[in-house]
Amino acid sequence: MKTPLMAVLAVCGTLAAAPPATAQNATATIEIKDFDFHPMDVTIAAGGSVTWKNRDGEPHTVTSTDGFFRSGALDQDESFTQKFDRPGIYNYLCSVHPKMRATVTVK
Repeated sequence: MKTPLMAVLAVCGTLAAAPPATAQNATATIEIKDFDFHPMDVTIAAGGSVTWKNRDGEPHTVTSTDGFFRSGALDQDESFTQKFDRPGIYNYLCSVHPKMRATVTVK
């Protein structure tokens, strides 16, 4: 249901939601917080990149399960970026907290 303000904004062309991380996006950002990756699954275009930002007070890593990439320990507010040139599904985890798992899909 649109509110009157939303209807006015939509007509004026200023109402825009942030696009989801989909295949047409070249980049995605994932926050590490509350001992989880947010979002847990992203999809980007081949040639794009993903940036992980640690928002927890504990160190975390971003480590692919197939050995393709590894961030090293990220302290609070540090980040790591990985470029993905080939389509595929890339599973990763935090090697410090291996129950933290997520996926990057590259199309």
